[in-house]
Amino acid sequence: MLQKVRMFSRNICRSRRKVTLILVPLLLLVTYSCRKEIRPEKGGLDLISNVYLDASKGLDKVQNFHISRMNYSGSNLIELIPDLTFPEVTENIYYIKDSICYKVGLENSGSAILSDLSKHQRALLVSKKKEGALFSDEWIPNYLHRKNISDTVLFNKKYRRFEVNSAKSFSRYYIFPTDTILPYSIYRHAEIDYGGRLERIDSYNKDKDIFVTLQLLPRKNWDDEAKEIFEFNEFVKKKK
Repeated sequence: MLQKVRMFSRNICRSRRKVTLILVPLLLLVTYSCRKEIRPEKGGLDLISNVYLDASKGLDKVQNFHISRMNYSGSNLIELIPDLTFPEVTENIYYIKDSICYKVGLENSGSAILSDLSKHQRALLVSKKKEGALFSDEWIPNYLHRKNISDTVLFNKKYRRFEVNSAKSFSRYYIFPTDTILPYSIYRHAEIDYGGRLERIDSYNKDKDIFVTLQLLPRKNWDDEAKEIFEFNEFVKKKK
């Protein structure tokens, strides 16, 4: 269920000022068709965005958004949707497998039997899910207009980079070279071309003077809520 995330013109806060995320074009080249891919058994991912308003005047006017807390066990993915205003509060929970998902709900989530969700609700295509991490089969707009730039070290990690510059926006992409394939990716096609994992996108909207960073942060451990769900379902599975 490796798919591409697309975040264009997203209203990130209900009652706050409407902020548009524009994560635009990138670049490419270098094919790694014979790479051996490693798939970890369990872990988590955080999708975090910082939005800087009036960026040309400085980076003081910033809003931070914890967009998604994803947890996986094999091919099963539990996504916790944080409240945008109070990220420590979980607003919704989804169970995702392959290209479909189900709402787990907040009440009694720890006793939810994932295999039974299809009996009580209709599956939703992940491409139709409108909150948390967004999934899309589409490629990055203007992907062929990218420009490769030099590698860089950021937070003690070395990244391959490319950028796209257009009349209305400028975007820069950071790919961490690795054979480890996670159950969620931002623009999988670019990751294949560059032989790694896209972990950061910096984008500047020239018209609106908004600078946005989007980060995908992998981790080894589950969130407590997801841990409870996974462990309960493992217990149910062994009881059958």
